Amino acid sequence: MLALLLALGSSLAYGCADFLGGLGSRRAHVLRTVLIAAPASLLVELAMWPLLGATFDAAAIGWGAASGAASAAAFALLYRTLAIGPMNVLSPVTALVSAALPVAVGLLQGEHLGTAGLLGLPLALAAVVLVSAGTADGRARVSRTALLLAFGAGTAIAVQLVCLHQAPTGSGIAPLIVGRTVTSALTLTAAAIWRRRLGPERPAYRLAAAAGVLDSTAGVLFLLAARTGDLTVVAVITALYPAGTVLLARAVLAERIHRTQLAGLGTAALAVGLLALV
Repeated sequence: MLALLLALGSSLAYGCADFLGGLGSRRAHVLRTVLIAAPASLLVELAMWPLLGATFDAAAIGWGAASGAASAAAFALLYRTLAIGPMNVLSPVTALVSAALPVAVGLLQGEHLGTAGLLGLPLALAAVVLVSAGTADGRARVSRTALLLAFGAGTAIAVQLVCLHQAPTGSGIAPLIVGRTVTSALTLTAAAIWRRRLGPERPAYRLAAAAGVLDSTAGVLFLLAARTGDLTVVAVITALYPAGTVLLARAVLAERIHRTQLAGLGTAALAVGLLALV
């Protein structure tokens, strides 16, 4: 049950972070947003170090660095994907890919699901699609570039989660600190290389910083959830993050929650109830 609650918290934080990061990336080049979000994430994790501890052994550093490289790619690809829209088509692609790969890894590593899990997992995946559905015109064309970005973002998120799960249980928050350091370094390097392409627009500093703080919070919650539960369940619950985006859009922008999204939220609640029995 604890792992489930932590995964739900991670999902909500990721959804809110994506909302703010995608919104901020519509005002300026995506790298300008990530340049603020990534260091903000690192500061949060450094602040949590005294509380959660950190052991920087070779495995923690290795898996943390790999997760950081994947996180840098996820930041850029996801925010760019959400910036060029339509979110209701691209978000489900990203979420499903980010869930499917960790589930496959968990099953290959020998995790087993009972009847409740076998029923809950497909329901959770269906909920991801329904919650993200929105009401965009079904005839709207989605470019090949947008779909590739969405698939790439989902893959990068999945790799990040798997790498964090592989880090030693006793390493504390070390993998996240190493990962954020790598993410920040890669982002700074990319910005220096492509500085002439970033444009003159100033980033939305508060949105970007808030996105980074929430993304870091989500990462910590996922790490704790993965250490107390099965990756197959934790990854799917975390992939419900579009629900956080939908709820925040409703609360902040007064966007309407449509029937398919309500059905998705109901399906998600049922799936979570079943997975709680695992």
